[in-house]
Amino acid sequence: MSSVFFTYLQLGFHHIFNLLAYDHMVFVLAMCAVYSASEWRRILALVTSFTIGHSITLALSTLNLLKFNTALIELLIPITILLTCLYNFTQLETVKRRGGALWSFNNLFAAFFGLVHGMGFSNYLKSLLGQGQNIVVELLAFNVGIELGQLLIVLLVLLLNFLLTRALPVKKRDWALGISSAAGAIALMLILDQDFSAIF
Repeated sequence: MSSVFFTYLQLGFHHIFNLLAYDHMVFVLAMCAVYSASEWRRILALVTSFTIGHSITLALSTLNLLKFNTALIELLIPITILLTCLYNFTQLETVKRRGGALWSFNNLFAAFFGLVHGMGFSNYLKSLLGQGQNIVVELLAFNVGIELGQLLIVLLVLLLNFLLTRALPVKKRDWALGISSAAGAIALMLILDQDFSAIF
């Protein structure tokens, strides 16, 4: 049982912490772009919201309780990235340490976008599952692996943010603008590269 758990944990981790799955990595990057290392609690709240969202649809679709158009999900994933970047652009003049509650409407959007990404994760997981005897363990382990991968991405992003904005004369606003612009451009390319005939 433990070997099965560890195997699927590794698969989940490598599925998101993988340049071939860069769309999910870019989303996490965009989600963190307007926050600094001192706001790690707020980022953790956002990542947790995203995890709750993708855990729900990952479980439902893997257990065949949710059906969807794969091509549509492949389109919606970069759209979530683009929308996140567009939101970031509205926050450029207030990129500073924020006060107030850690949970906000931003977390609701992160959870909703997580629902979309969960369906994307499920395509990969379904291709790995065997006869389903340990499907709950496999599903849990895969989810934990994804979460660990996300947290490592966040850690690397915050470390780079800290180094550039503290050690070099890079303003927080310029960091947020540059990261959001790059992520938005990637998202736009992914959108334009979709086969729309398979969606509609």
